[in-house]
Amino acid sequence: MRKTARPEIADQQWAIIAPVGHCAYRRTVEDTVVGERSMGDARYDYDAVVYGFFDRFLKGEDSPALAKLPKVTYFTMGANKWQTSDTWPPAGAQSMTFYLSSGGKANTLNGDGVLAAAPPPANSPDSFTYDPAKPVTSYGGNVCCTGTAITAGAFDQRKMEERPDILVYTSEPFKEGIELSGPIVPTLYVSSDAKDTDFTVKVLDVYPDGRAYNLDESIQRMRYRDGYDKPPVWMAPKQVYKVTFQPLTTSNYFAAGHRLRIEVSSSNFPRFDRNLNTGGNNYDETEGVVAHNVVHHSKQYPSQIAVTVVKR
Repeated sequence: MRKTARPEIADQQWAIIAPVGHCAYRRTVEDTVVGERSMGDARYDYDAVVYGFFDRFLKGEDSPALAKLPKVTYFTMGANKWQTSDTWPPAGAQSMTFYLSSGGKANTLNGDGVLAAAPPPANSPDSFTYDPAKPVTSYGGNVCCTGTAITAGAFDQRKMEERPDILVYTSEPFKEGIELSGPIVPTLYVSSDAKDTDFTVKVLDVYPDGRAYNLDESIQRMRYRDGYDKPPVWMAPKQVYKVTFQPLTTSNYFAAGHRLRIEVSSSNFPRFDRNLNTGGNNYDETEGVVAHNVVHHSKQYPSQIAVTVVKR
C-alpha cells in the first residue's frame, strides 16, 4: 500500500498483525488461546492506536500514539511475542524453499510424503480421489462470517490427516529454531481426469509430540489458474499443469525439534465452496463428478513451498 499510495499519504499506512480470529483482537488476555493453541500473553493496547488514529485523521489533532507507532507491529506465534518492523516482510528476510517428495504414497498422516531440500530426481506422483459429495471439512483457520459453521483458530489437524484424500508432506525436525515471518508461496504441478477441479494447501507447525497446528491455507480453482481476470481454461486428461497459489502469510517461530508440514487436497468446505468438477457454474448444479487428482514432484515438476525466513 505504501508503494502504490499517493506520495502525500504514502507514509500514513500502518499494519498491526494479531494472532487472533477475525474481530477478536480485543479479547486477548494473559493466556490467549486461539482454537487449541496458546499464544501466551498477546495483550496489546489497540484502543490507544484506534483513538490516536481518530484524533489525527478525524479531528486533525496531534497523535502521540501514532507518532511512536512502528509501521508494522506483528505477533510471532510459537515465540509468543510482539515484534516490530518498518517493512513487511521484515528487513533481512530471505526465501527458503522446500520441495515435495514421496514414493507415491503421501496419503494420510501415515504416508511417505516429505518436504526436502531438493526435488526428487524421478517423478513418483501422489494421487487421491476427490468426491464433492464427501468434501474435506473445514477445521479451524482464519475464517470470517460463516456463523457457527466453522470455529476460527489453530487446531490439531491430525484427525483430518487420517483421510486418504489429504496428501501430507513433512520436513525433518529443525535442528535450530527458525522464524517464518512473511509470505508463503506454494507451487504445485498437478493433473486430473476432470475438466475442472480445485487444489487446496494448508501450512502447519508440527510439535515434537505430533500436534499439528494450522497456520494458513489457500485454494486454487483450476479454471482460473491463468488469472481471475482472464477467461476460464479447462484441464485435459493426463496433462500436467503448474499452479502457483496466491501468497499465504504468517509469523511463526518453529522451535528446535518442530517440523514444517503442508497438506494438499481438493476441498475445504464450507470455508470454500465445493467444486463439483463439471466445468459448470456449481451454484445451479445438483450433480457432481468424482475427480481423480494427482500431484507431481520431480526435477521436471518441482512442486514446492517457498517460505520467508528471518534470522535473529
